Amino acid sequence: MSKPITRAEGGAFAAPAPVVSVSPVILSAPGRGADLEVRVSAPVTGSALPIIVFAHGHGSSSDGYLPLAHYWAARGFVVVQPTFLDSRTFGLGPDDPRTPSIWKLRIEDVTRVLDNLDVIEASVPGLTGRVDRSRIAAAGHSFGAQTAGMLLGARMRGPGGRLGDDLSDPRFKVGVLLCAGGRGGDALSPLAREHFPYLNQVHAEMTTPTLVVAGDRDDSPLTVCGPEWFTDAYTLSPGPKSLLTLFGAEHMLGGISGYLVTETTDENPARVAAVQRLTWAYLRTALYPDERAWPVACAELMTSPTPQGRVESK
Repeated sequence: MSKPITRAEGGAFAAPAPVVSVSPVILSAPGRGADLEVRVSAPVTGSALPIIVFAHGHGSSSDGYLPLAHYWAARGFVVVQPTFLDSRTFGLGPDDPRTPSIWKLRIEDVTRVLDNLDVIEASVPGLTGRVDRSRIAAAGHSFGAQTAGMLLGARMRGPGGRLGDDLSDPRFKVGVLLCAGGRGGDALSPLAREHFPYLNQVHAEMTTPTLVVAGDRDDSPLTVCGPEWFTDAYTLSPGPKSLLTLFGAEHMLGGISGYLVTETTDENPARVAAVQRLTWAYLRTALYPDERAWPVACAELMTSPTPQGRVESK
């Protein structure tokens, strides 16, 4: 099967292709309380395009994270972004009966995306027949990284220490977790234990190849462990995994959720560019092992006079 036209050669990334983005694409979701809306972005050229399903952070929507979605799409991926029920566009309150299960409803939404790829392909003019459904990646930021992690093999620990169901989906071949919450239990702050019981995740069975991205200044009120908590998905899971630690980065990693987003406290276009390049390169090589995009990107990062971060692997 042919590959997308985008390649990494000689240490440089190929010129981006024009991107078409369609939103909202409506997927029927009986029992959800609202149909599922997604954004689909794809390059206008290329064939056998791999897929990234991206899970947004708490409160965001499919309109967020365009610095990542457009970068990936312009370089050979079909990017699908669901809007989950915790989005501010829905305004669900704490008394809504869906709120306690919001973490699991997100996973059901992503599964619904994979079950409706025919609809998604047909939503973008000219996309039908150009998608490689054997190469699908799960990616997400913050709460979305937890969603992606569960689909890659992480588990939830419930009351009494019982390990929850395995909700992983074998259709996902690789993952990217951006600022993924770490282990639960005594690593959680009193705030998290009281209000966010679904943060009791366990990574010991997350075996899918994954890039974990963390900021070394991401100091969250949800944990007593400091920024290292966001590396747990790497340190506490079996390989093969890679960890990208970004220097000086806080939770928005320089502005990945949008260039004008007010939640970004560490605005840094160079840091965003590093996240774009390295996540794309990791996914390219993970899905096409004969390509050198990932080692080339890592070498460029480490040999830069002012490196944005460091990479380690196991």
